Amino acid sequence: MLFTSYRFIAFLLVLFFVYYLIPKRFQWKLLLVASYLFYAFAGPKYLIYILATTLSTYYASLRIDRIQSVQAGYLKENKGALDRKERKTYKAQMKKKQRQWMIPCMVFNFGVLAVLKYTDFAIGNLNGLLRAFHIAELPPLGFLLPLGISFYTFQTMGYLIDVYRGKYPCERNIGKLALFISFFPQLIQGPISRFDDLKETMFSEHPLDLRNVSFGLERILWGYFKKLVVADKLLVAVNAIVKNPGQYQGAYVLAGMFFYAITLYADFTGGIDVAIGVGQVLGIRIQENFIRPYFSKSIAEYWRRWHISLGAWFREYLFYPISVSKPLLDTSRRCKKRGQDWLSRRLSIYVSSVIVWFVTGIWHGAAWNFIVWGLLNCLVILISEECKPLYEKFHKRFSVKGTFWYRLFEVARTFWLMSFLRALDCYRDVGTTFRMVGTIFTKWNIGELFRGGLMQLGLSAADYGALAIAVLLLLAVSLTARTGSVREKLAARPVAFRYAACFAMFTAILIFGAYGAGYDASQFIYSQF
Repeated sequence: MLFTSYRFIAFLLVLFFVYYLIPKRFQWKLLLVASYLFYAFAGPKYLIYILATTLSTYYASLRIDRIQSVQAGYLKENKGALDRKERKTYKAQMKKKQRQWMIPCMVFNFGVLAVLKYTDFAIGNLNGLLRAFHIAELPPLGFLLPLGISFYTFQTMGYLIDVYRGKYPCERNIGKLALFISFFPQLIQGPISRFDDLKETMFSEHPLDLRNVSFGLERILWGYFKKLVVADKLLVAVNAIVKNPGQYQGAYVLAGMFFYAITLYADFTGGIDVAIGVGQVLGIRIQENFIRPYFSKSIAEYWRRWHISLGAWFREYLFYPISVSKPLLDTSRRCKKRGQDWLSRRLSIYVSSVIVWFVTGIWHGAAWNFIVWGLLNCLVILISEECKPLYEKFHKRFSVKGTFWYRLFEVARTFWLMSFLRALDCYRDVGTTFRMVGTIFTKWNIGELFRGGLMQLGLSAADYGALAIAVLLLLAVSLTARTGSVREKLAARPVAFRYAACFAMFTAILIFGAYGAGYDASQFIYSQF
């Protein structure tokens, strides 16, 4: 059930109506039923995977929580009887028992994800090796990926780790845990929520709040505008360029990277807008996942603004644990003893960064282009980090930092650098990507692009005009949001103005949206991850 389908809109309308009609204590139960119904539309057989994740996590977290309770009770009863060493030994023993439940649960759930998502990738690489030795190849298994498995697996394992760390007690109501895992607005493309954040509003009783409902509907409408008027429309030109690398080179590649940067932003943030808007109509607060990423002045800042929940997950549950792991710390100490201070200071951060970015890349897709993309991001960030002393010397000599034009340069530099890296996502082949990027510098055909070349990409002059206005509107809204909520500012205007703005956007979606006869609705790009 696509977010942009008529079926989904009908599903929402019925849900919103029933949600505020039934007794408030049943609201979260209705959401659980609706979430599983939504998931069943993607294929009833895939329910087994999300049920397996729910049941395994529920039982493991329950056991971990019980061990923690036993530990707390024992330490309280024997507060004066145990010395510091005995308490430490006892805690270590209990922690080991908790890990005996946490680790198998994580291995099981990440194992299911790995088998379904990466088996054919592994077979393809193995077949390349077998061909070199003239050995019979293995057939691909062709597993279909269940809806949202990457998102709900990461979200659920984050919950399990938090329970293990004692951040909060486990959820003893299996229905509430099931809703946290399966909440349908987040299944398509996130965000990856924290249990302690989401539970504050997910399980509460929500009386009808017209302000919340209107704000949520406005957010949904804005998401549809981004997706249908900008992303899906511009994707036509992107596909024309990347699917014909022999024909479209040089300036076309540059245009394709620019178009794809806008497409990806409008597509992903549009989906998140719909998710957050649906949550707000229901009275449930879903965290923001983007904070104007294309205004970033460095790649590191960009990744603090883009897909914030995924970055936070990797940082808390992967980067920090690896960076303070015993093997890395021991190796760093040995380097320091040998006088290798430079390596000692950097080893932990560098190894952790490489692992995190490798996982980030392969999380986005089971292909070498995504792995290379992730590692290139890591390389740029680490080089930038090493060059900080040079930047400081430059800024001491030239007083340009903080000026409007220098900030504009930094933003443009980051945008285009990310666009070059995203070319690996477009062409989906490492060799083709680098060849096509190379033609930007060897094939000077910028004039051809504006002498009718753009009209060969499946869009008309009217389409480009509508897109230009829509992109300028995206920019204007982003600039306005720097000083506060756009919807709050819109609500402060006269009611007639507010409704006129919403009606204008609705009309723009109807007239300029990419759908209708002969149009194959494009699924949200990040749903494939």
